[in-house]
Parts: sequence; C-alpha cells; structure tokens
Amino acid sequence: MARRILVIALVAVVVCAVGAAAAKVPALYVFGDSTADVGNNNYLAGAAVPRANFPHNGIDFATSRPTGRFSNGYNGVDFLALHMGFRRSPPPFLAVANKTGNQLFRGLQGANFASAGSGILDTTGSSIIPMSMQVEQFATVQRNISAHISKEAADSVLSRSLFLISTGGNDIFAFFSRNSTPTAVEKQQFVVNLVALYTNHVKALYDLGARKFAVIDVPPIGCCPYPRSLHPLGACIDVLNELARELNKGVKDAMHGHSASFTGFKHSIGSSHAVVQSIMKHPQRLGFKEVTTACCGSGRFNGGSGCTPNATMCDKRHEYLFWDLLHPTHATSKLAAVAIYNGSLRFAAPINFRQLVEDQH
Repeated sequence: MARRILVIALVAVVVCAVGAAAAKVPALYVFGDSTADVGNNNYLAGAAVPRANFPHNGIDFATSRPTGRFSNGYNGVDFLALHMGFRRSPPPFLAVANKTGNQLFRGLQGANFASAGSGILDTTGSSIIPMSMQVEQFATVQRNISAHISKEAADSVLSRSLFLISTGGNDIFAFFSRNSTPTAVEKQQFVVNLVALYTNHVKALYDLGARKFAVIDVPPIGCCPYPRSLHPLGACIDVLNELARELNKGVKDAMHGHSASFTGFKHSIGSSHAVVQSIMKHPQRLGFKEVTTACCGSGRFNGGSGCTPNATMCDKRHEYLFWDLLHPTHATSKLAAVAIYNGSLRFAAPINFRQLVEDQH
C-alpha cells in the first residue's frame, strides 16, 4: 500500500508540474561529472577524455545534434534549469570563458563547470576537470563579476543564485576498480575521506559567495547496465550500491551541519537515488518498460561499451530507464527533475529545489 501511495504521489507531481516562465534565480552554477556535463569535455584534448559529442548521443536534442551530453536529449540539469525559468543548463564554462563582457561576467547567466569522468577526489578520472579545478574556475568567474558590478553587488547576486552539485559516482567506481571486495573498515575510511573532501569543496564555494546549494545524490549505480554486465547472474553489484548509500548519508549529515554553522547557508538534497529506485520497482506505472538494459550500447545489457555511432540503439527511447551503460535517458531525467524540484521529502530534503529557489530570506 505504501509503495502504491509513493508511485501515485510521484505521478501526481509530474501531472501538476507546470512550465517555468522568467528565471527565478539570477544565475545557475553547475558542478559535477557526466550526470551534469553539457559539453565541457568537448574542449579538452586527449584520447582518454570521456566524450559524448558524437551520435547517437543527442538524437532527441534540438536538430538531433550531439552536444557532449551523455543522453539522447536533455540531462537532469537541463530539466532542473527549465523549472527555474531558464531554457536549459547554462553553457559549458569552457565554451564562454574567453568571451569577455558577456552575461556570465555580470552574474546574470551562470555557467556549467561539470566534467564527465571527474569526481570529488583529484585522483578520480584522467585528462578531465576535477571538482577542485571546477571550483577554481568559478573563483575566476566570481572575480570577473566583482570587477564588472562591484563586490557588494556580486555578493548579492551570488547569494541569490543556485549552486548545483552532482558528483561522487566516479569516485566509487574508481575505488571499486581497485578493490572489488573491500573490508568494512576500508569502505568506512573511503567514505569518510570522500565526505570530508566534498565538504571542503562546498566550503570553498561558500567562501566565494555561494549560499544556496542544490545537491544531487548518487543513484544506485550498482544497477546500471555496466555493473550488471560484470555480474555473473546479471544482478546489481551490491558493494557499489552500499557505497552510494553511505556517501549519500555522509553528505546529507555534512550539509545539515553546514546549515547549522554557516550564516545564510541553505540547501536541498535531491535524491536521484530515490527516483531511480522508484522507477526500478514500478516501471510500468511510471511509463517505463526496460530498466536493466541500456537503450544504446553493446554487449550484455548494452553495458559493454558507450553509445558510439556503431552501437545498437533502441527505437522506443522513452520506455528505457538507461540511455547508455551508465546514464539515464531524457525521459528518466525529466521525471527525476520533476520529483526533485516539486516533490515530497522522499525525493528532496529538507526542502525541495523549488522551495530552495523561492526562499528569499
């Protein structure tokens, strides 16, 4: 009965959601990994850089063009930005960094710093932009805004802007690749260290003027097509899901602590974890038919490789939870954004993203 109520509530949120009008915050600044990247990695050199700027990626984007998003269309950040009154995610920082005098440096647009393959740790990923460098890039933007409109005006704009963070999954995958059977102590040490570094990044952004933090937690990544393809029985890999849950709990507790100790600090944690769990438990009620195999890829569960031009691609993309071996479809991201922006405490806490956006205090 409780599950049925949960599904009805999620569907109701989808039905009741309305399109956004004028932007509800001055700017949106985005940090994280491939769940949030809208094309920064297109500007990085090297064969090792994770990329999605080729077909079949973007097949459902405007003019069916690949943009660097790991999706058939929009990603979750795009849909959340829509709810906030923007057209979609702000542009990749590397696409606008050299264009002086634009809206970015007036604090009236925002930027997306996310880089696919990156993590909380500097050691996660290669040839990408780690979280620490993403924060440094924002520091450059903050200085430019202050130079354009004065320090006081910049502080005011940034305090009302939204800072969205979606990261952590790649750190867990990297840890698992080094040690697939960690002890309880090893898992605890890893998570404690990861949370401490996450906290450092948040504190650095706070010191630069950020006050409203919208965090996306880590989904049950052990159930993605790629991990399933590694399991002899095709099941979810439990240790990955356990580490995701522990990281999410640690970040939740840390953000609560910040709210109590940092003046003006406000936050919401959007649970992509809860959304994906709901879809996996009740796919058909939420409009999905396939929740284990990726729409685009190769091998078992289409989890053996990414969505390349030569990969197999499904026809009914809106019926799939997963677009490729690790990432959600446009349809999944749309549902997740509605639940996180407008939903109950099950999907966003201690307030939802809409309440965070509209908080004027």
